[in-house]
Amino acid sequence: MTGTLTLIVGPSGAGKDTLIGGAKAALAGQWRFVFPLREITRPAGDRSESHVPISEAQFAERQARGAYALSWRAHGLGYGVPRGIEDALAAGRTVVVNASRGMVPEARQRFSPLAVITVSAPERLLQRRLAARGRERDEDVAGRLRRATAFDLDGPDVTTLINDTSPERAVAAFLRCLHELRSVAA
Repeated sequence: MTGTLTLIVGPSGAGKDTLIGGAKAALAGQWRFVFPLREITRPAGDRSESHVPISEAQFAERQARGAYALSWRAHGLGYGVPRGIEDALAAGRTVVVNASRGMVPEARQRFSPLAVITVSAPERLLQRRLAARGRERDEDVAGRLRRATAFDLDGPDVTTLINDTSPERAVAAFLRCLHELRSVAA
């Protein structure tokens, strides 16, 4: 039995971390869903998202020795998903990962089955959310908003979720997506 790698992608500010965090809490104790932490070259004190902070040198070394099932660079940072997800997939589990839209083609070549949930929101809402998290300068927010429209993913493995409602309703919709994808893959 092979599990499904489920990539959660979308522009900055779409609410991916909120959805993943809500689903992780709602599905706590359910063996079939796994929510691995990414390793990110973001400082340890940054609590804007759950991650394992690592240095640039550590990231480069781990990437070079193949410690990541998936890795990429975006917004000046290195992101790595530990190779341990492969064991979970081999055991038939659904692995849910916040990923970059730019690495979906590589993931499609390397993992099957693969599901992609594209999370989006209207531009004004993206802008408001990015400003509220206070992590980026104004010019960085503008760059992230430009990048929001740079990727258009489609295909039979893509589900789109518009996150323009309350966090509770959005998490409920996200959970429905995860369960529907799980039942299709089973």
